[in-house]
Parts: sequence; structure tokens; C-alpha cells
Amino acid sequence: MLFHIQEHQVIAYTKKEDDKMNKYRTHKCNELREEDVGKEVRLSGFVRTIRDLGSLIFIDLKDHYGITQLVFDNEKIQEEVRKSVNVESTILAEGVVTKRSNINDKIPTGKIEIVVSKFEILGKAPSVLPFQVDESRKVREDLRLEYRFLDLRNDEIHEKIVFRSKVLKTLRDKMDELGFVEVQTPILANSSPEGARDFIIPSRIHPGEFYALPQAPQQFKQLLMISGFDKYYQIAPCFRDEDPRADRSPGEFYQLDFEMSFAEEKDVQDVLKEVVGSTFKKYTNKEVVGFERITFKEAMDKYGIDKPDLRNPLIIQDVTDIFKDSEFKVFKNKTIKAIKINAKDTTRRFFDDMVKYAVEELELGGLAWIKYTENNQISGTISKFITEDILKSLKDKMGLKENEAIFFIADEYMNACKIAGQIRIELGNRLNIIPNDKYYFCFIVDFPMYELDDDGKIDFSHNPFSMPIGGLDSLLNKDPLDVVAHQFDLVCNGYELASGAVRNHDIDIMIKAFEIAGYTKEEVENRFGSLYNAFKYGPPPHAGAAPGIDRMIMLLLDESNIREVIAFPKNSKARDLLMGAPSVVSKQQLEDVHIALIEK
Repeated sequence: MLFHIQEHQVIAYTKKEDDKMNKYRTHKCNELREEDVGKEVRLSGFVRTIRDLGSLIFIDLKDHYGITQLVFDNEKIQEEVRKSVNVESTILAEGVVTKRSNINDKIPTGKIEIVVSKFEILGKAPSVLPFQVDESRKVREDLRLEYRFLDLRNDEIHEKIVFRSKVLKTLRDKMDELGFVEVQTPILANSSPEGARDFIIPSRIHPGEFYALPQAPQQFKQLLMISGFDKYYQIAPCFRDEDPRADRSPGEFYQLDFEMSFAEEKDVQDVLKEVVGSTFKKYTNKEVVGFERITFKEAMDKYGIDKPDLRNPLIIQDVTDIFKDSEFKVFKNKTIKAIKINAKDTTRRFFDDMVKYAVEELELGGLAWIKYTENNQISGTISKFITEDILKSLKDKMGLKENEAIFFIADEYMNACKIAGQIRIELGNRLNIIPNDKYYFCFIVDFPMYELDDDGKIDFSHNPFSMPIGGLDSLLNKDPLDVVAHQFDLVCNGYELASGAVRNHDIDIMIKAFEIAGYTKEEVENRFGSLYNAFKYGPPPHAGAAPGIDRMIMLLLDESNIREVIAFPKNSKARDLLMGAPSVVSKQQLEDVHIALIEK
């Protein structure tokens, strides 16, 4: 039996009457309106604020859905509130809906309040909190992550997780609309080269053997195509033992993984444009543009990076030929890249700061630049080497005009491209010429099949299961570093959002591709036996891609740190401060999986 106080009388509810109401609430904290005035209601939620005015106590009660103001005017109940209720405690409150005298237009329930006749503490919070919930984004990140359950009560952060749920539903609905079948693939799998280190799981039943958490469901989705599924997708968890960074969650992330049979590169790109493009259009007021195809080589030549931010109007140009006869020794036998900017409103300090950036951040010996002003005047670090002929060539090739400046980068080709790309980004930011009112997409296509690793050995530059352009003939007759793959990325505003490819489905191509990367036929058969065997049974041509969900949501929410859009992220050192992972396990647990630790 429940009790409440009304006009100094104790009224009892019978069990039959009380059964008409949920034990904890008749309404959510966003539901009540003026038409509910006079109703007796029951609400439950978190105490967001307490305002004690002496004769009255006001509490803002918050749940997942919204806020309702509670009023405590009974002295006995007020005494209990003052004694036992702390901010962020969970309480049940029962009372009558009344009109508010001071309307709050900022919340849907701002015209009513609940005069409380009964309350109950469901979960008590301490009197001192690690931080104030509504100011959690102002405290250091590690403290937020240690108390992530409190941090997630912050309205802004809470809404980001709700937003993520809505985006996931939109993605699923779109894939269903396009005829894709959702299939869950195994988490405990085998080790597979995907460009990062595996997380390995020891087997108790099979001593000395290990599972690997999938870096991507690559082999499984190819096997599904061979199994006769025409279009597959899943919201796939992926695990990669990579170093953390602002746009990459350490250890684990989610991607919209999909694959299509009898598909070419354009078919996959059309799906990406439809699914990703429509999702961005649905959840933003920004302009969604682009989706043009840019080759990897063109991207490196013009932007110095394979994930260019096309909002930045600056273009890198090659001026090697202009300086072939220059007396400037630093430029001798080097690839020379140049970036032209509008320098009308720049000062000498601007150029000095750019040189400082190049030296301190990029660890360069300096940064060459010139500024062209009125009356054919040239200033800058290499002005004395700019002859009339060179100046004329710069005007002809780069369109150099008065009050413009050029930055120069000289190095071997690929390094010159990459350094120029970093300078381009820095210039775009310092000049404030990158608009924030659009999402600019593009496909970077024709990636190199191979690259040299840190030891100078040939390795896959991207997905090892991609089809080389030209098939087996390219692998047999070209320099491996000249082989181009049916491999592409979807890029938006300087972020890689998706990677995709036409897959190899031919045994001979598979063996040769891995052989070039240092694998023997026997190693291919052992490590990729499932695909190797399946390729003997009439595999259809297939292709697919996988947009990163965390990064998509980060972009949609204009966040610079991916951890802000993940419910329970790890910190910048790949530690879960809430759960205490990774952690030491017991000796018995290690023995169960046949592992012994070596003390150093």
C-alpha cells in the first residue's frame, strides 16, 4: 500500500487502484502539458538541479526523454528532501499537475509543474560528484571517461548517442531498400592481413592455437558471395591493434560492411553515393556535393594526400621544369612543388610563422617562399634566385599576380607531394579559407597495389584481396610498384570515410598477388584456405566497400574527436578507464588457455 499527503491528511491507495499505474511512472518527463493539469501522476528520473527557496523547493527531474519541474511545498516532505536528496540521485515523485506561474519556453513541459505529495529515493548519489554533469565537457577527458556513466547524462553527449542510433537505423533502412541482406559473421576468426596488427585470442580447447578478432569481415563476405547471396551487409564490429588518433578509435570500431555479386567498381560507388550521400543530406543543413573520381596520382600531385579536403581551394603545382637551370642548389635534382596564395592581407609575421611551422612541426630545414608585390617587386627567402625568366614562367604557369605569394617544397617526388600536402592544409587553416557549410565528397581511385614497407620490402598498400587492373598480366609483366588495383576510398572533408574494391576471385591471381608480397603458395593455402578452396567452386565476380560509422557520425556532428560519438570509448592511450581494461588476469586464467608470462 502506498501513502501520500494531501491537505495534511494521509490517504491510502488500495492495491487495485495502484495497479492502474506503472510502479515507477505514469508519464515520461517530456510528456505532460497544460491539458494534464489536475491529473495525479508518477514520474521517475535523475535530480538534475535543486533550488531551495525556504518555503518552496524546486527540483528539475530529468530522464532520457526530457525535464519536468517538481515543486515541494509540504514542510515534512521538504525536510526529507533537504536531508536525503542529492543532485543526480534517482527519485520517484508522485503528485498533481499544476500550471506554472513562471513559464519556461525552453522545454516542452515548461507550462506545468508537479506539486509533489510523495517521493522515494530509488538510487542515492553522493553529496560530492566528480564533476557537474552539465559541465562535463569542461573537465579533463580521463576523468570523464572514468565516470563515463555520469558524462553520458550530459544532455549534449546523451543526444549524440541517440543521434548515432538514428543514423544506424537510417543506414539499415537504406540497405534494406536497396535489396541487401543483413548477415552476422563470426567474431572469433582467423588471422588475416588487413593492414594492422591482429588482436589474438588463445584457445582453451586447442592448446597453442589462437583465434583472431576480425580486422574486417573480408573473407566471410567474399564467401557469402560465393555462397550465392547477391547483396550482403552488416553493421560490423572491427578490431585492429593500431595506435590511437583523434579520428580513429583505438582497438575497435564499427563499419557498414557490404558486398555485391556481379558488380563493378562503379556499382559499389553508386551504392556509397546513395547510402552515404542520402544519410548526410537527411541529417545536416550543410550542402552535400562532389562524388567525383580522382586518381591516386592526381590526388598526390594536386593535394599531396590521398584523402584531400576539397573545400580547401589551394592547389599544388609542379614547377620542377621552371627551376631546372636555377642557381639555387637546394632545388637541384629535386621535384619542386609550389602553392600559390592570396597574400594581400598577409604580413611578414605570417610567412615567418609558416617557416617556423615547417621547421618545428614538419622537421624541415626551412621553407622557401616569395611574395610578388606592385611594380614587379619580389620579396621572400629565395627572392634573389628569382630571375626575370623564372618570374615570367611562374606568371605563365601559375597565373602569379600582384599581392600573391608562392611557397615551394623541394624533395624526392613522393616526399615533396606529402610535405606540400601538409603545407597546403596549414595554409588553408591559417588563411581561414576552408568553408564549413558543405560536405565535399570524392572517390580516390586507382590505388597502387603495392608499396615498400619500412624495411624496403614489397607489401600490399591497401586491401590484399583487391583485383589488380589488368589482372594476372599486370602481376606477371609490370614492376610491382607500378601495378594499380581496382581499389578506391570515399573521402569527405579530408577524412577517409570508406574503402572499397573489386575483389580478386581467381586462384592464380590470388597466389601471384600474395607471392609478390612474400607469401608462398603453401602459406596462401594455409592462411586463406577457405577462400582458396571456395575459388575452385565457381566464384562470381564481386565487389564491395565499408564506410566507417564512427567517423561518419563524427563528421555529421562536427566533432574533431571520435571519442565524443562513442558511448564507451577508450582514451588516447587505448585504455578503458571505466572498466579498467586492459587488465592483469589470474594465473589460473592463463593456465586455462595454456599461456605463461615471461618476466622481464
